[in-house]
Amino acid sequence: MENKPSSFVDRPVVPGDVVLDLSKMSNQTIKIGGGLRQESDFITVMKAGKLRFSKPNKYWVESSQKRYMPCVEDTVLGIVVDTKAENFLVDIKGPALAFLPVLAFEGGTRRNIPKFEQGTLLYARVAKANPGTNPELSCTDASGKAAEFGPLKDGYSFECSTGLSRMLLSSPTCPVLEEFGKKLSFEIAAGLNGRVWVNAASPSTTIVVSNAIMKSESLSGVQQRIMVRKLLDRIQ
Repeated sequence: MENKPSSFVDRPVVPGDVVLDLSKMSNQTIKIGGGLRQESDFITVMKAGKLRFSKPNKYWVESSQKRYMPCVEDTVLGIVVDTKAENFLVDIKGPALAFLPVLAFEGGTRRNIPKFEQGTLLYARVAKANPGTNPELSCTDASGKAAEFGPLKDGYSFECSTGLSRMLLSSPTCPVLEEFGKKLSFEIAAGLNGRVWVNAASPSTTIVVSNAIMKSESLSGVQQRIMVRKLLDRIQ
């Protein structure tokens, strides 16, 4: 018999709340993400926010914050700040700079190490995140393929709360992106660390979409759709 997700899912939680009792969840492996910790058989909350669950078995606390705490398998937008012999040093808005090994690319070898200038924006995956050490990034998926990871060229990037970036990555597609997608062609990459990149054929389209995304965090789904439709009426 499969256990149902915690009754706290999608509800506000505060530090100290016990959201899961593992002794009642036999034969289940649970993954816990940011904002949670295990104490004996109990999973407790470490920061205020909303408890989230993704199938098959991951729980985390989502809070709208500027500071990002890296978790393994998070997708992030990082900015290259320096290059060392073995690693690129990357700012991911976390407590410490992240290391991106020079070989952490599809088919990476000593002969084809990529060259990134300071300030290059990268879309990457958090491969390691242990307390007290610098997180490690990779520009491949778990199978070693580049997938969509790597440098993001042109376009416009901006910083936002981690809550907004999670909204942009949510499924089904959030209303602001869905409405724009009906009429406009553009690319977007959102990192769970609170950075977003938008690129379109014309700079004006890029800015319209970016500004609307920034305003959308405080709007309901219906309000997002109304805002986008008004913007589209003006530019078409």
